[in-house]
Amino acid sequence: MRLTGPDGSGVRERLASALFARVAGPEGPKNRALIHGTPGPRWFGPDRPIRTVHGDASMFIGGLSALLLQSLHPLAMAAVSAHSGFRGDPWGRLQRTSTFLAVTTYGTAESAQEACDRVRAVHQRVRGVTSEGTAYRAADPHLLGWVHVAEIDSFLRAHQRYGARPLSGADCDAYVADTARVAAALGVLDPPRNRAELAERLTAYRGEVRATPEARDAARFLLLNPPVPLVARLPYGVLAANAVSLLPSWAAAELRLPRLQLVDSVCVRPLGGAFTSAVRWALAPSRARSVTPVA
Repeated sequence: MRLTGPDGSGVRERLASALFARVAGPEGPKNRALIHGTPGPRWFGPDRPIRTVHGDASMFIGGLSALLLQSLHPLAMAAVSAHSGFRGDPWGRLQRTSTFLAVTTYGTAESAQEACDRVRAVHQRVRGVTSEGTAYRAADPHLLGWVHVAEIDSFLRAHQRYGARPLSGADCDAYVADTARVAAALGVLDPPRNRAELAERLTAYRGEVRATPEARDAARFLLLNPPVPLVARLPYGVLAANAVSLLPSWAAAELRLPRLQLVDSVCVRPLGGAFTSAVRWALAPSRARSVTPVA
Protein backbone atom coordinates (compact mmCIF):
# COMPACT_ATOMS: atom_id res chain seq x y z
CA MET A 1 0.00 0.00 0.00
CA ARG A 2 1.43 3.38 -1.02
CA LEU A 3 1.56 5.85 1.88
CA THR A 4 2.67 8.77 -0.20
CA GLY A 5 2.39 9.99 -3.73
CA PRO A 6 5.48 10.17 -5.93
CA ASP A 7 5.98 13.75 -4.74
CA GLY A 8 5.75 12.83 -1.05
CA SER A 9 2.22 14.18 -0.84
CA GLY A 10 1.20 11.84 2.00
CA VAL A 11 4.03 13.01 4.24
CA ARG A 12 3.35 16.58 3.25
CA GLU A 13 -0.35 16.35 4.11
CA ARG A 14 0.35 14.81 7.52
CA LEU A 15 2.95 17.43 8.33
CA ALA A 16 0.67 20.25 7.16
CA SER A 17 -2.21 18.90 9.26
CA ALA A 18 -0.01 18.61 12.35
CA LEU A 19 1.35 22.15 11.97
CA PHE A 20 -2.07 23.61 11.34
CA ALA A 21 -3.66 21.80 14.29
CA ARG A 22 -0.91 22.93 16.67
CA VAL A 23 -0.87 26.56 15.66
CA ALA A 24 -4.49 27.19 14.67
CA GLY A 25 -6.19 24.96 17.23
CA PRO A 26 -9.43 22.97 17.01
CA GLU A 27 -11.34 25.96 15.66
CA GLY A 28 -8.78 26.50 12.89
CA PRO A 29 -10.77 25.09 9.94
CA LYS A 30 -13.90 26.97 10.95
CA ASN A 31 -12.00 30.22 11.51
CA ARG A 32 -10.20 29.89 8.19
CA ALA A 33 -13.50 29.45 6.36
CA LEU A 34 -14.98 32.50 8.06
CA ILE A 35 -11.94 34.67 7.42
CA HIS A 36 -11.75 33.90 3.71
CA GLY A 37 -15.38 33.14 2.98
CA THR A 38 -17.06 36.16 4.54
CA PRO A 39 -17.68 38.84 1.91
CA GLY A 40 -16.89 42.47 2.58
CA PRO A 41 -14.11 45.05 2.39
CA ARG A 42 -10.75 44.25 3.97
CA TRP A 43 -8.23 46.49 5.68
CA PHE A 44 -5.56 45.11 3.33
CA GLY A 45 -5.88 44.12 -0.31
CA PRO A 46 -4.20 41.03 -1.78
CA ASP A 47 -1.20 43.02 -3.00
CA ARG A 48 -0.31 44.56 0.39
CA PRO A 49 3.06 43.66 1.97
CA ILE A 50 1.44 42.69 5.27
CA ARG A 51 -0.11 39.69 3.50
CA THR A 52 3.25 38.68 2.07
CA VAL A 53 5.03 38.85 5.44
CA HIS A 54 2.31 37.29 7.58
CA GLY A 55 1.76 34.52 5.03
CA ASP A 56 5.35 33.29 4.95
CA ALA A 57 6.98 30.44 6.87
CA SER A 58 9.49 32.91 8.31
CA MET A 59 6.76 33.90 10.78
CA PHE A 60 7.59 30.83 12.86
CA ILE A 61 11.06 32.20 13.57
CA GLY A 62 9.94 35.83 13.73
CA GLY A 63 7.18 35.03 16.21
CA LEU A 64 9.46 33.31 18.71
CA SER A 65 12.09 36.03 18.34
CA ALA A 66 9.41 38.66 18.97
CA LEU A 67 8.43 37.01 22.25
CA LEU A 68 12.04 37.08 23.42
CA LEU A 69 12.46 40.73 22.47
CA GLN A 70 9.13 41.80 23.99
CA SER A 71 10.08 40.16 27.30
CA LEU A 72 12.82 42.74 27.81
CA HIS A 73 10.40 45.43 28.92
CA PRO A 74 9.94 44.77 32.67
CA LEU A 75 6.33 45.98 32.68
CA ALA A 76 5.34 43.95 29.63
CA MET A 77 7.03 40.86 31.07
CA ALA A 78 5.30 41.33 34.43
CA ALA A 79 1.91 41.55 32.71
CA VAL A 80 2.56 38.44 30.61
CA SER A 81 3.90 36.47 33.56
CA ALA A 82 0.96 37.33 35.82
CA HIS A 83 -1.95 37.30 33.37
CA SER A 84 -1.29 35.50 30.09
CA GLY A 85 -1.08 31.88 31.22
CA PHE A 86 1.66 31.22 28.67
CA ARG A 87 3.17 28.47 30.82
CA GLY A 88 -0.05 26.64 31.64
CA ASP A 89 -1.53 26.94 28.14
CA PRO A 90 1.20 28.00 25.69
CA TRP A 91 -0.52 26.43 22.68
CA GLY A 92 -3.79 28.16 23.51
CA ARG A 93 -2.03 31.50 23.69
CA LEU A 94 -0.29 30.83 20.37
CA GLN A 95 -3.58 29.86 18.76
CA ARG A 96 -5.32 33.01 19.96
CA THR A 97 -2.45 35.17 18.70
CA SER A 98 -2.31 33.46 15.31
CA THR A 99 -6.07 33.82 14.89
CA PHE A 100 -5.86 37.53 15.72
CA LEU A 101 -3.11 38.02 13.14
CA ALA A 102 -5.10 36.12 10.52
CA VAL A 103 -8.32 38.05 11.14
CA THR A 104 -6.66 41.47 11.06
CA THR A 105 -4.50 40.62 8.03
CA TYR A 106 -7.00 38.74 5.85
CA GLY A 107 -10.46 39.11 7.37
CA THR A 108 -13.16 41.65 6.71
CA ALA A 109 -12.72 45.17 8.05
CA GLU A 110 -15.60 44.59 10.44
CA SER A 111 -14.06 41.37 11.79
CA ALA A 112 -10.65 43.01 12.13
CA GLN A 113 -12.07 45.90 14.14
CA GLU A 114 -14.05 43.53 16.35
CA ALA A 115 -10.90 41.49 17.02
CA CYS A 116 -9.01 44.64 18.04
CA ASP A 117 -11.89 45.74 20.26
CA ARG A 118 -11.85 42.38 22.06
CA VAL A 119 -8.12 42.63 22.71
CA ARG A 120 -8.50 46.17 24.01
CA ALA A 121 -11.24 45.04 26.39
CA VAL A 122 -8.92 42.34 27.77
CA HIS A 123 -6.08 44.84 28.15
CA GLN A 124 -8.31 47.14 30.19
CA ARG A 125 -8.59 44.44 32.85
CA VAL A 126 -4.88 43.60 33.00
CA ARG A 127 -3.05 45.63 35.61
CA GLY A 128 -0.86 45.00 38.61
CA VAL A 129 2.47 45.68 40.29
CA THR A 130 5.86 44.22 39.37
CA SER A 131 8.07 42.41 41.89
CA GLU A 132 9.99 45.68 42.17
CA GLY A 133 6.84 47.62 43.12
CA THR A 134 6.15 49.40 39.82
CA ALA A 135 2.52 49.59 38.71
CA TYR A 136 1.62 48.57 35.16
CA ARG A 137 -1.43 48.62 32.88
CA ALA A 138 -1.61 46.51 29.74
CA ALA A 139 -3.71 49.26 28.13
CA ASP A 140 -0.95 51.85 28.62
CA PRO A 141 -0.32 53.20 25.07
CA HIS A 142 3.41 53.50 25.75
CA LEU A 143 3.65 49.84 26.77
CA LEU A 144 1.50 48.81 23.82
CA GLY A 145 3.91 50.73 21.62
CA TRP A 146 6.85 48.62 22.80
CA VAL A 147 4.98 45.37 22.19
CA HIS A 148 4.09 46.56 18.69
CA VAL A 149 7.52 47.75 17.56
CA ALA A 150 9.28 44.69 19.01
CA GLU A 151 6.87 42.41 17.18
CA ILE A 152 6.93 44.19 13.83
CA ASP A 153 10.71 44.57 13.84
CA SER A 154 11.05 40.82 14.51
CA PHE A 155 8.55 39.82 11.83
CA LEU A 156 10.26 42.02 9.25
CA ARG A 157 13.77 40.87 10.21
CA ALA A 158 12.66 37.25 9.86
CA HIS A 159 11.02 37.83 6.50
CA GLN A 160 14.02 39.63 5.05
CA ARG A 161 16.34 36.84 6.19
CA TYR A 162 14.22 33.71 5.64
CA GLY A 163 11.25 34.77 3.50
CA ALA A 164 10.59 33.23 0.11
CA ARG A 165 10.43 36.69 -1.47
CA PRO A 166 12.18 39.38 0.63
CA LEU A 167 10.57 42.80 0.29
CA SER A 168 12.05 45.77 -1.51
CA GLY A 169 12.94 48.81 0.55
CA ALA A 170 9.72 50.55 -0.43
CA ASP A 171 7.66 47.48 0.45
CA CYS A 172 9.39 47.21 3.84
CA ASP A 173 8.20 50.75 4.55
CA ALA A 174 4.74 49.81 3.28
CA TYR A 175 4.68 46.80 5.63
CA VAL A 176 5.40 49.01 8.63
CA ALA A 177 2.65 51.36 7.45
CA ASP A 178 0.19 48.46 7.07
CA THR A 179 0.85 47.25 10.61
CA ALA A 180 0.36 50.78 11.94
CA ARG A 181 -3.32 50.49 11.08
CA VAL A 182 -3.70 47.47 13.36
CA ALA A 183 -1.56 49.07 16.08
CA ALA A 184 -3.69 52.21 16.12
CA ALA A 185 -6.85 50.10 16.45
CA LEU A 186 -5.25 48.43 19.48
CA GLY A 187 -4.54 51.74 21.17
CA VAL A 188 -0.96 52.51 20.13
CA LEU A 189 -0.46 56.25 19.76
CA ASP A 190 1.25 57.41 16.56
CA PRO A 191 2.73 54.02 15.56
CA PRO A 192 5.74 54.09 13.20
CA ARG A 193 4.90 54.11 9.51
CA ASN A 194 8.25 53.32 7.89
CA ARG A 195 11.52 51.58 8.76
CA ALA A 196 13.28 54.74 9.85
CA GLU A 197 10.53 55.55 12.33
CA LEU A 198 10.51 51.93 13.52
CA ALA A 199 14.25 52.05 14.21
CA GLU A 200 13.92 55.39 15.99
CA ARG A 201 11.13 54.07 18.19
CA LEU A 202 13.07 50.96 19.15
CA THR A 203 16.06 53.09 20.08
CA ALA A 204 13.86 55.36 22.17
CA TYR A 205 12.84 52.37 24.34
CA ARG A 206 16.41 51.23 25.00
CA GLY A 207 16.68 53.19 28.23
CA GLU A 208 13.78 51.28 29.82
CA VAL A 209 14.27 47.73 28.58
CA ARG A 210 16.39 45.14 30.37
CA ALA A 211 16.32 41.48 31.23
CA THR A 212 14.58 40.82 34.53
CA PRO A 213 14.76 37.39 36.20
CA GLU A 214 11.24 36.78 34.83
CA ALA A 215 12.44 37.51 31.28
CA ARG A 216 15.40 35.15 31.55
CA ASP A 217 13.17 32.48 33.05
CA ALA A 218 10.71 32.90 30.18
CA ALA A 219 13.58 32.60 27.67
CA ARG A 220 14.69 29.32 29.28
CA PHE A 221 11.13 28.01 29.08
CA LEU A 222 10.68 29.02 25.44
CA LEU A 223 14.09 27.87 24.25
CA LEU A 224 14.99 24.89 26.43
CA ASN A 225 11.77 23.47 27.87
CA PRO A 226 9.10 23.96 25.20
CA PRO A 227 5.91 21.87 25.42
CA VAL A 228 6.60 19.96 22.21
CA PRO A 229 6.68 16.20 21.65
CA LEU A 230 10.03 14.43 21.53
CA VAL A 231 9.85 13.95 17.76
CA ALA A 232 9.60 17.73 17.29
CA ARG A 233 12.51 18.67 19.57
CA LEU A 234 15.13 18.76 16.80
CA PRO A 235 13.21 21.06 14.42
CA TYR A 236 12.16 23.18 17.39
CA GLY A 237 15.83 23.47 18.35
CA VAL A 238 16.56 24.84 14.88
CA LEU A 239 13.66 27.28 15.27
CA ALA A 240 14.90 28.40 18.69
CA ALA A 241 18.50 28.88 17.57
CA ASN A 242 17.38 31.03 14.65
CA ALA A 243 15.03 33.07 16.84
CA VAL A 244 18.04 33.92 19.03
CA SER A 245 20.17 34.62 15.95
CA LEU A 246 17.54 37.09 14.74
CA LEU A 247 17.63 39.19 17.93
CA PRO A 248 19.53 42.47 18.01
CA SER A 249 22.93 41.75 19.59
CA TRP A 250 22.16 43.89 22.65
CA ALA A 251 18.95 41.94 23.28
CA ALA A 252 20.69 38.56 23.11
CA ALA A 253 23.34 39.85 25.51
CA GLU A 254 20.68 41.08 27.96
CA LEU A 255 19.06 37.65 27.99
CA ARG A 256 22.49 35.97 28.31
CA LEU A 257 21.92 33.98 25.16
CA PRO A 258 25.25 32.97 23.61
CA ARG A 259 25.90 33.70 19.96
CA LEU A 260 29.05 32.86 18.01
CA GLN A 261 29.32 34.62 14.66
CA LEU A 262 31.04 31.72 12.88
CA VAL A 263 28.53 29.14 14.14
CA ASP A 264 25.70 31.52 13.34
CA SER A 265 26.73 32.08 9.73
CA VAL A 266 27.95 28.56 8.93
CA CYS A 267 25.36 26.48 10.78
CA VAL A 268 22.43 28.31 12.37
CA ARG A 269 21.24 30.47 9.48
CA PRO A 270 21.50 27.75 6.81
CA LEU A 271 19.48 25.44 9.06
CA GLY A 272 16.94 28.24 9.51
CA GLY A 273 16.61 28.51 5.76
CA ALA A 274 16.10 24.74 5.51
CA PHE A 275 13.50 24.84 8.30
CA THR A 276 11.42 27.56 6.66
CA SER A 277 11.70 25.85 3.28
CA ALA A 278 10.39 22.62 4.83
CA VAL A 279 7.44 24.42 6.42
CA ARG A 280 6.73 26.18 3.12
CA TRP A 281 6.82 22.85 1.28
CA ALA A 282 4.49 21.21 3.81
CA LEU A 283 1.89 23.96 3.68
CA ALA A 284 2.04 24.62 -0.06
CA PRO A 285 -0.76 22.28 -1.22
CA SER A 286 -3.46 23.79 0.95
CA ARG A 287 -5.04 27.13 1.68
CA ALA A 288 -3.27 26.77 5.03
CA ARG A 289 -0.03 27.69 3.34
CA SER A 290 -0.13 31.05 5.08
CA VAL A 291 1.74 30.79 8.32
CA THR A 292 -0.63 33.21 9.87
CA PRO A 293 -2.07 29.79 10.47
CA VAL A 294 -5.78 30.16 9.91
CA ALA A 295 -5.27 32.19 6.78
